[in-house]
Amino acid sequence: MNLARREFLLLLGGTAAGLAFNQAGIAKPAVAAVANKPLAFKPLRTPLPLPTDGLNAAEQLLQYRVVTINDRLEIPEGYSQELLASWGDPVGNSRFGYNNDYLALTPLSPEQALLTVNFEYISPLPWRQAFTEVLAEKLPYSSVVAGLEPHGGKINAWGLPAADPLRLEIEKLAQQALIDQGLGVIQLQRLSNGGWRRNPDRLDRRITGLAGLKEPSQRLRSTGPAVAVFKSSKRQGFNDGLGEAIIGTFANCAGGTTPWGTVLSAEENFQSQVPEAVYADGSSFPPSAKPFQCTQQSLYGLGNPFGLAGNKYGWMVELDPANPNDPGTKHTALGRFRHEAVAIRADAGKPLEVYSGCDRRGGHIYKFVSNGLVQNPKDPANSELFHAGVLHGAVFNPNGSGEWRPLLPTTAVAPIAAPVLVPHANRKQGGAQLLKQSSEISAYSNQYRNLGDLYSELGAILIDAHLAANAAGITGTARPEDTDIDPRNGDLLIAFTSGLPGDEGVPDQSIFKGPKGQTPWNGGWIMRLRESGGGKFKWSMVATGGTPQEGGLGFANPDNLAFDPSGALWMVTDIGTKEQNDYRSGGEYGNNACWVLPTGGSQAGKAFCFAIGPMESELTGPCPSADGRSLLLAVQHPGELNGRRQRGAKEARGFELQNNAGKSFKQLRWVPLGSNWPQGSSDAWPRPGVVVIRRNDGAPLLG
Repeated sequence: MNLARREFLLLLGGTAAGLAFNQAGIAKPAVAAVANKPLAFKPLRTPLPLPTDGLNAAEQLLQYRVVTINDRLEIPEGYSQELLASWGDPVGNSRFGYNNDYLALTPLSPEQALLTVNFEYISPLPWRQAFTEVLAEKLPYSSVVAGLEPHGGKINAWGLPAADPLRLEIEKLAQQALIDQGLGVIQLQRLSNGGWRRNPDRLDRRITGLAGLKEPSQRLRSTGPAVAVFKSSKRQGFNDGLGEAIIGTFANCAGGTTPWGTVLSAEENFQSQVPEAVYADGSSFPPSAKPFQCTQQSLYGLGNPFGLAGNKYGWMVELDPANPNDPGTKHTALGRFRHEAVAIRADAGKPLEVYSGCDRRGGHIYKFVSNGLVQNPKDPANSELFHAGVLHGAVFNPNGSGEWRPLLPTTAVAPIAAPVLVPHANRKQGGAQLLKQSSEISAYSNQYRNLGDLYSELGAILIDAHLAANAAGITGTARPEDTDIDPRNGDLLIAFTSGLPGDEGVPDQSIFKGPKGQTPWNGGWIMRLRESGGGKFKWSMVATGGTPQEGGLGFANPDNLAFDPSGALWMVTDIGTKEQNDYRSGGEYGNNACWVLPTGGSQAGKAFCFAIGPMESELTGPCPSADGRSLLLAVQHPGELNGRRQRGAKEARGFELQNNAGKSFKQLRWVPLGSNWPQGSSDAWPRPGVVVIRRNDGAPLLG
């Protein structure tokens, strides 16, 4: 049995090579079966020859020798796309934010719905280039850069006098950047052809990175064990004076929708804007630990000018999009880490279960289990179950088994292998310490026997969840970027983007290896995790990125996942901006794309390219409609590397590739420099935005 077929059987939830899973007790929601017929669309041709491109080996040698990359959102013939909203469009009393990520469609009626959008971060170059043009307001970017030059490009703006001219300019710049992050809700009108259009209404609103700074009623709420830390009058570190209230939300990346209609938004790379490090009591390092930084290509430490407490960011945020008075709630029982994705299991008579990942090299998979039980999965009262429960980390074994280890004060300190980042041994100092030798691990484990020896209380453990998980021996993984529940059998699917090691963490190489055992492996994986009861689970890799010659399915770096009503799996990729079309760093895959992985029918076991993003962009948040007739898709950071494409600028790049017969050939690839998406006209400013894709005949996307 070949590898692709074996992985496909696992994707279906079946058995292969003895990897049979016990399905007892797993709910199987009704999902329409995929018909055993050809694809409804002709897959797009990527710059990399694939077995699914419809060409024989000789034809590939001819047709792939010269390739032109396009600066547009490419979709199959017979489909159309419409722009719903883009950066700068009015939303309530604010604007549509930057670098939109997760999308959630919440129905209000058969003809009306609310679209909740995450706004993740700022791409400095295209953002500042287009700011005045898009928003008709001058941005003090150049003057701030000039003012910071004597300080090496960064400064503790919080420590400057309130009336200092440089501080005032920094505050204005940082405020605009944080307005463009957070959450947005816009109302949509259903069209008879299966598409959508904006229908601005009273429910349109924004929750920005500075929500509540000036208006206390707009501050976000918090629940769970960390609230005691936020409210404590005695602390080792910084006190923002706000108690359990929180100013804003930012770095909002992936997310999920609850069965009762609220949206969960994951705060991911918060460490770019506020201090990540905390003390043993969970209190934050001071704002000076993350100075404001601004250069032509970087913009970090946005929380510094406003004195934001770092321990209040990196949480899962719940929002009711239909309630305009809901400011959003951060549920601290779910843990603080670089949250990416969330999947929810809500079965009547059982605890609520929430799965999430920490998107960093060596980050972990987490599972929250509520203390209380779900009575009705659609009851809004289920939100209270987020308040109390136990957070677990996943321990993976090479044999396909695993267990959930609780992160409690009684949990033993048992770091795995060096190098590993753990809570600093000097608990008065706080922060992290890198253990480089096995002897250091032994000494550390003898000094601290359980997590309660490292932290003053449970809330502090949850605030410092990543380091606590490292100390507890939770498995380091390969940048988990999405989790999704398979509607056919209740299994958890996890997208791991890259298995490369980092300075602060290393994925377990016995778990995360290429299709032929290669390590380290950058192509990524989709994993199936099946609960087996008693805190145990079984896992298997069901799809692996990489070139066909390497044993992969032809894509690289899987990111967001979504099932449509037919049961097909949609997936988008997260190839780094600098790596796209770069012959020096595995850029043979071209631009980021959206793929369909059929889970039944004659095309099952393969990956088909459905959409290709514009230049220097990432496609995010795939959101199929409930009737399967439309796909909402976000286009994030077009032109991130080179900014606006001017006068059709492009350059030639050479690649050495292989056709399906394994014969090597040289490819000349023409690559645009920068982007003009979505307007497309020469010299137009690039703007992130959300589109809706549908079939021209109004039929379901996949037939």
